[in-house]
Amino acid sequence: MSSDASEFDPDRIESYKFPETTYTYSERDVALYALGIGACARDAVDVDQLQFVYHEKGQKFIQVLPTFAALFSLGSLPGGLDLPGLKFDPRLLLHGQQYIELYKPLPSNACLKNTVSLAGLHDKGKAAILEIETKSYDKDSGALLCMNRTTAFLRGAGGFSKSSHPYSYSNYPKDKVPSVKIPKGQPFVVFEDCTQPSQALLYRLSGDYNPLHSDPTFAKVAGFTRPILHGLCTLGFSVRAIVKCICRGDPNLVKCISGRFLLHVYPGETLLTEMWLEGLRVIYQTKVKERSRTVLSGYVDLHGLSSSL
Repeated sequence: MSSDASEFDPDRIESYKFPETTYTYSERDVALYALGIGACARDAVDVDQLQFVYHEKGQKFIQVLPTFAALFSLGSLPGGLDLPGLKFDPRLLLHGQQYIELYKPLPSNACLKNTVSLAGLHDKGKAAILEIETKSYDKDSGALLCMNRTTAFLRGAGGFSKSSHPYSYSNYPKDKVPSVKIPKGQPFVVFEDCTQPSQALLYRLSGDYNPLHSDPTFAKVAGFTRPILHGLCTLGFSVRAIVKCICRGDPNLVKCISGRFLLHVYPGETLLTEMWLEGLRVIYQTKVKERSRTVLSGYVDLHGLSSSL
């Protein structure tokens, strides 16, 4: 349904304060997440991935995949993507983009303090684009660990502008997250991975219980033939491929991640992640092999390159 202009005043959004939240996780959560995005699914003793689910070679703590940080933004919004007066049908919500900046290596267990702010709101007529920014701090030390910016496309929620000019608000420079142009040349490397038919059911245990990914009836109402894979799960598969192929298994080389969700993935489909290396930036796109369709594109910036690359 469209927003009711009498209830929702976009000019007052800058003063809206989201509640501060905490998010606690353990090594079990880290390992469950890694399994949820396909780690060790094809090879239980994969030398580059066992470290994410097991204390390989006597390591004191298991390593944390960089996209685990995306869970913090989910946990920071217990009430969902909600602004006073902004009405939308959650079944028509599409996850448009995810941007993550990592400032320190993620610990294998922590209690975090999350602060949330409105990063952007744009009236597109028949839809609204909502951007939420979450900063996650280690509660004990106060250190800023990471930042997430989640972009949601809310179908049916537009039309709230009070003038002839469509309302548009951003609190960050528009060139902060540049758009990605996929190179025309051959990829530096291509990684093929298979999702499992139960992939969404496993991934949801990390905290995203949207029935779109588990309930056949709900999925059909939303326009899909069956439940679809979480977009952040697909992002996890893609970045894990980059960590394996470009970073040689070192997750701490990842500086920031940008992903734009283009099309849904059905659990059980095969993902092909194509990667181009341009300096310290990996440009990537992920395709569903069975349908020859691109489902995700973006880039990953690195602190450096593996000496064995």
